[in-house]
Amino acid sequence: MRHRFWSVTLSGLTLAAGLSLLAPRPAPAQQLQMMPPSQAELIRGVLPAVVNITSFVTDTPAAAAMNAAASGGKGPGRLKTKLGSGFVVDPSGVILTNSHVVEGAYDLEVLLFDGERVAGRVLATSPRIDLALVKIDTKRPLTVVRWADSDKVQVADPVFAIGNPLGVGLSVSSGIVSGLNRNLMDTPYDDFIQTDAAINHGNSGGPLFNAHGEVIGVDTAIISPTNGSAGVGFAIPANDAQFCATQLLHNGSVRPGYLGMQLEPVTQDIAAALGMAQPIGSIVDGVRAGGPAATAGLQIGDVILRYDNQTPPDERALMRAIAKSTIGRAVPITMLHSGQAQTLLVTPAEWPGTVATSGATAGQASEPSVRVPPDLGLSLSALTAELRARQSLQMQQAGVLVDGVAAGTDAFDRGLAPGDVILRVQDTDVGSPQEVQAAVDAARAQHKPFVLALVLPKVQLSPGPRWMAFKVMDGVDARPQ
Repeated sequence: MRHRFWSVTLSGLTLAAGLSLLAPRPAPAQQLQMMPPSQAELIRGVLPAVVNITSFVTDTPAAAAMNAAASGGKGPGRLKTKLGSGFVVDPSGVILTNSHVVEGAYDLEVLLFDGERVAGRVLATSPRIDLALVKIDTKRPLTVVRWADSDKVQVADPVFAIGNPLGVGLSVSSGIVSGLNRNLMDTPYDDFIQTDAAINHGNSGGPLFNAHGEVIGVDTAIISPTNGSAGVGFAIPANDAQFCATQLLHNGSVRPGYLGMQLEPVTQDIAAALGMAQPIGSIVDGVRAGGPAATAGLQIGDVILRYDNQTPPDERALMRAIAKSTIGRAVPITMLHSGQAQTLLVTPAEWPGTVATSGATAGQASEPSVRVPPDLGLSLSALTAELRARQSLQMQQAGVLVDGVAAGTDAFDRGLAPGDVILRVQDTDVGSPQEVQAAVDAARAQHKPFVLALVLPKVQLSPGPRWMAFKVMDGVDARPQ
């Protein structure tokens, strides 16, 4: 179970052990006694840059209504506090934290390292990225963190986290980097650093430091079967956090670069369908009309290999690179178009608005027995006005409707279902069952083990169509990749 780890308390509520969840005056961390003097001095040097944040909120409207009913209509929403952490990124009193720490707050209190409590106000938030800036006013400059280059972080690097776990006060925990580029499926850009340093509810928004006292990430989430730390914590990488914090500070919002296209990874099966020797790059499964990608000439089915002279390792890395692009500056994109390498110039625009995942099926002890009929086991119909209305499709929707999928076939196992609409097979748009069959037969004639179809699912986990690869010949691995 994944948790965002701020603490929520009722006013005056205490833990069974007698510890108030309202943050007390910080005490020296016991962990320092276990560390070499040089390391202990380093940690003590960065402690003043970390703060505790208390957000004062009220019940949700539904909870407030229940409370009012229980109190004979006299009670408003109950007052609550949410506890989190943050760290100073500008000596004038600008603090970076998680958006969910300050979400819904009508008042903020920031506890500094020396025990001073000051009022805070939200400067800007980005809920999608889960980062926020808080401003406090003090009569003295504050200690500021130093940022690390998170692209240089490696697995097993020593790290330490500082925050306000469970509301007990400013605390230090240590560990290592357990993993990189973790995808929690929060956004299409996920690139979390995983650590086993103990982090709990209340650590949200706190810094994750490297052994040099530089921030490599912002502690944001944990995975645990309980509400406590299970040694699986996640931090937003420093490079991403810095980019977002700068955008929030100067623009009041995050304005990423935008090309107007949907991407997904090139799997082993998609690569086979395209005749690629290995699965590399990201395949385009949607292009917005009039967007920068369409203007540059990118098309559905193109495979992007390089962006701005870099080779992104996956589609999430490519999307992060696009987001960080300078708006209005043309960048080269190298891609495969109909199997041929091409390089185009594309000019990112400012992102106009909002942005599931498909998991790999675990391998079987033996290859599953599936059928590959000549028609792939599909019952298809050309779309008519009546079918569009019955399927709740837009009246201009193109493609071929899937009426049925035979059980035990490869297409059935891979998730094609009645109500889905096939838009394209390989590089050909289709509008009739005959055109679908002709494209499948052409793939067989070319001795391709798989055929690639662009499908608009009836049940959508994310907006828009997605590519699906279907087995068209016997004698190849039938497991969906």
